[in-house]
Amino acid sequence: MARTHTTTLPVIALPQGTVLLPGVVQRIPVSSNRPDIASLLAAVYTRAASKTPNGRIDTVPIACIPLASPLIGPNGQLLIEDAAESDSSSSSSRNKDAAVDPAKITSAADLYGWGVAAKITGVEGRGTGEFTLLVEGVARIRVEKLLRDKAYLEAKIVYYPEETPRAPDSDLVDLFQHLKTLSREFVGILRLSSILPRPPGAAPGLSPLLARRLDLFIARQKHPGALADFMANIVDCSYEEKLQVLALLDIKERVAKVIELLDRQIGNIKNSIKITAITTTTTIPLPDPDAPGNEIERIIRPGRLPRQPPVKLNNSGSPFPPPGFMSQSGSGDGHADDDSEEPNEIDELQKRLDAARLSPEAAKVADREIKRLRKIHPAQAEYAVTRTYLETLAEIPWSATTDDRLGPDTLTKARKQLDDDHYGLDKVKKRLLEYLAVLRLKQSINDEVDTQIKKAEEELSAIEAAEGKGSSKEGGDNANAPDPSAEEKAKAAARLEVLKSRRMVDKSPILLLVGPPGVGKTSLARSVAMALGRKFHRISLGGVRDEAEIRGHRRTYVAAMPGLIVQGLKKVGVANPVFLLDEIDKVGGSSVHGDPSAALLEVLDPEQNHTFTDHYVNIPLDLSRVMFIATANSLDTIPAPLLDRMETIYLPGYTTLEKRHIALQHLVPKQMRVNGLAADQVVFTEDVVDKIIESYTREAGVRNLEREISSVLRAKAVEFADAKDAGQPERYNPRLTVADLERFLGIEKFEDEIAEKTSRPGIVTGLVAYSSGGHGSILFIEVADMPGTGTVQLTGKLGDVLKESVEVALTWVKAHAYELGLTPSPTHNIMKERSIHVHCPSGSIPKDGPSSGIAQAIALISLFSGRAVPPTMAMTGEISLRGRITAVGGIKEKLIGALRAGVKTVILPAQNRKDVRDLPQEVKDGLEIVHVSHIWEAIRYVWPDAQWPGEEGRAAEPVASRL
Repeated sequence: MARTHTTTLPVIALPQGTVLLPGVVQRIPVSSNRPDIASLLAAVYTRAASKTPNGRIDTVPIACIPLASPLIGPNGQLLIEDAAESDSSSSSSRNKDAAVDPAKITSAADLYGWGVAAKITGVEGRGTGEFTLLVEGVARIRVEKLLRDKAYLEAKIVYYPEETPRAPDSDLVDLFQHLKTLSREFVGILRLSSILPRPPGAAPGLSPLLARRLDLFIARQKHPGALADFMANIVDCSYEEKLQVLALLDIKERVAKVIELLDRQIGNIKNSIKITAITTTTTIPLPDPDAPGNEIERIIRPGRLPRQPPVKLNNSGSPFPPPGFMSQSGSGDGHADDDSEEPNEIDELQKRLDAARLSPEAAKVADREIKRLRKIHPAQAEYAVTRTYLETLAEIPWSATTDDRLGPDTLTKARKQLDDDHYGLDKVKKRLLEYLAVLRLKQSINDEVDTQIKKAEEELSAIEAAEGKGSSKEGGDNANAPDPSAEEKAKAAARLEVLKSRRMVDKSPILLLVGPPGVGKTSLARSVAMALGRKFHRISLGGVRDEAEIRGHRRTYVAAMPGLIVQGLKKVGVANPVFLLDEIDKVGGSSVHGDPSAALLEVLDPEQNHTFTDHYVNIPLDLSRVMFIATANSLDTIPAPLLDRMETIYLPGYTTLEKRHIALQHLVPKQMRVNGLAADQVVFTEDVVDKIIESYTREAGVRNLEREISSVLRAKAVEFADAKDAGQPERYNPRLTVADLERFLGIEKFEDEIAEKTSRPGIVTGLVAYSSGGHGSILFIEVADMPGTGTVQLTGKLGDVLKESVEVALTWVKAHAYELGLTPSPTHNIMKERSIHVHCPSGSIPKDGPSSGIAQAIALISLFSGRAVPPTMAMTGEISLRGRITAVGGIKEKLIGALRAGVKTVILPAQNRKDVRDLPQEVKDGLEIVHVSHIWEAIRYVWPDAQWPGEEGRAAEPVASRL
């Protein structure tokens, strides 16, 4: 008998008719009428938190004690002789008559005198306030005294650990072999039950696969006591008989008792030709000699046999070993059938991990987790967590890549692909073609280096082979002599390392496309992926407020999952896709959930993203081969450190000419297909498209333009359908005219300014580019004077910058009034007895920006001198107090709008000469563009025939203002 010891444990009174045996895992349902178990569980959690750093509850032992039976004494002796012969139904009826509520135990007499020390292996919730405890029996115990000073029961108990007999007992060996024979015969009968017909409503028999597993388990069992407990738990016997088995400490007596139960069960089945199904719903662990002992066994069961991995039982009560058990049986007693054997879940997962070609660090982690998974029971929550993690590792593309289309015609095909998908956007196309060219050059260099590496490896292999032959022939005194081949081997190895270091590594660019909505940023990224031949994935960052959405959740949280980056890699299945980070300017800022924009710093840093670590995966991932393309509408909300990591490309929007081309080549054919019209049933002209662009849309992109074209086509579809239904298709006119647009689209939404045909002093034509992007027009600046005290009135909804431009222009004119011939003397104030009013028409439209300074100055000079400015001349540029004309933006849009408005001559700052090169040839041919660097140059060009008193000495070079 093993050494016993006494302790105090919290007690769970098992439900009526339930007996837990050592080595068995039992589910105990807990509802609202069992507050004692809830209190006990809370106490277990508290003790676990103070006992171990990780707070594992399976380190805190508890006692599971069945209810007492009136037919069995406290030590397992029969009180009624015929109790064993009565069937289980009559026994159950007697127990029901004397039923005791397990939650209301009043004395030790209500409990059986024997039980098991157990550990809680899991808690399964049902989401309705109820839950289920998973408890595993560890050792037999005897109840000494029951304590009731807490919300749950406690008992002073005595441990009776089971030990292996030191000397072989021939009687026990014979009994053990007999038990094995009967057990396998019992399993065979249960297997036969699945073949024979069963009456309706009968429990299903044991499946062949399950029977083979049980048969194999029984054949390999080496511990008589464990096998006796196993068979006692599944054989059909009464509650009192299970209590008797629980109270039998002697292994021989226990084995003999179980043999008696099996004999009776098998005899009943054979006599009545009735297959009895197993009715238990417990899970029984199988032996695992390699599994390390847990903390309970080390403390309270120092001499216990190695614990066994659990066998789960299906819904019909049939037990089966855990996943991975059958993989241990490559051969045996001839019961395994490889043809019908179902694939093992863990082995399949291992194959997937092997096929994923993990990185060395990831492979090390995966091996460790696989070993842990094999030792975890599938019913435990951690089993699903670990399996999901390993499946994630298997799905991440660690080394799988898409071969780039790099060949002699690579650039030609990529250029054609981009031109077919998008019109204009030359900067983005140029940058992509540069990347492709660099990638192709790197690949050619790597091909040459790979050839040299292969040659160097062959030389090193030859040296090693020669060294092996030489060492086998040498001996005696030459054994310690220096080997000349060692030096050659070292040189060859060093040469090989140098060649490997010469291989060029591709680092994909990180681009940021900035522009207003509708200019094609998202579709352009998709075209980039198509041109490269890579897979494409879009990640929408708009509204992301949690850092964990980027970097993933830690595995300690319930329902943890990887971040958006790792999920995207899993979806595309390759390590070098094109990732579109859409709306990066709308990522949330710092909050209680972290800062997602800060989490993107590592993702978008070329020097760091080769070791990006997701919180869930917790293994470095190489993102350097991923081509990131981010889109944004504005740079104002992007943090400066994040903006610094990306290569910014501005998409200012489409011009009117580009919109016309896009509409005729792409939008009109697309919408005709959408609206069920053939190509010859509606004819769009350039005039119609221009009218829609100028009078019905004002945007940077083409979304509203596409909507208006769709509206026109739907109206034409109605006309065509009416004419066809009326049997008069000849009445339908497929050609669209400008006059039809007002009938289809309503009155014009926008009206552009047209250049005046006559001129008068104080009116100048300026140029404006609308903030919506892609659209420009002319803007009249009107200046009037009146008697007054020198005040200046500004109207037209002008912004602060535009007001300051008026003040600067007026100051320059006042300072140079004598030189311009506007005052009789240098000391005379031109504004002394007058006031002026500056107005810009279209007063409902806000106007602002530093681009009208030169126009304001020319307008003031025109008013004060009485000289009119030619109506077909427009100008743009900012003026300084020294009279210098500085550069402005939006030149392309402004000049296209000027040409459309009838302007013939445009005055631009000299610093904007470079912007004229990007203008369409149609604009260059239709406008006379003049570049000036000083206001005096503009004055001489506007009024070439005028003579100015202060003009002497300024013809060669402008002189700085005296201010």
